[in-house]
Amino acid sequence: MTDFAAIDFELANGVRTSVCSMGVVVVRGGEVVERFYSLVKPVPNFYHWGCSKVNKLNRRSTDSAETFPKVWSRIAPRIEGLPLVAHNAVFDGGTLRAVMKAYNMKWPGYEFQCTCKASQRLLPELPDHRLPTVSAACGFVLERHHHALADAEACAAIALKLL
Repeated sequence: MTDFAAIDFELANGVRTSVCSMGVVVVRGGEVVERFYSLVKPVPNFYHWGCSKVNKLNRRSTDSAETFPKVWSRIAPRIEGLPLVAHNAVFDGGTLRAVMKAYNMKWPGYEFQCTCKASQRLLPELPDHRLPTVSAACGFVLERHHHALADAEACAAIALKLL
């Protein structure tokens, strides 16, 4: 796979529509051509302590951020026509569907590929198939796990090796 967009979402709480940050890495011709990161103001803007502990974001982080539709309007043209790749496509694809539905946005038929499933199939010898483990096996050192852009970059590196 040489043309795709790797995507990652972080959530403010346990609700799939509570996107508080997103990272996107656009790959064309096997090369990273664009990186995009944005904080997103979840509606309502509340954080579960467990999510904040993992992603290091809190209400103050997103008080002045744009809501999902405004952020997505900047991403959509950049990824138009590309398959989307996520390390857990069930989670990220489900999150994207849920948040688009919550804002009454039209689903444009995005297709998702999953690097986690690909790693389970192609790298069965790994001790686990978590993003840091798989990215390291593919030659990418993930230094800021649970930062949406860092995770999207790791996912892109995995996809370039395995998909």
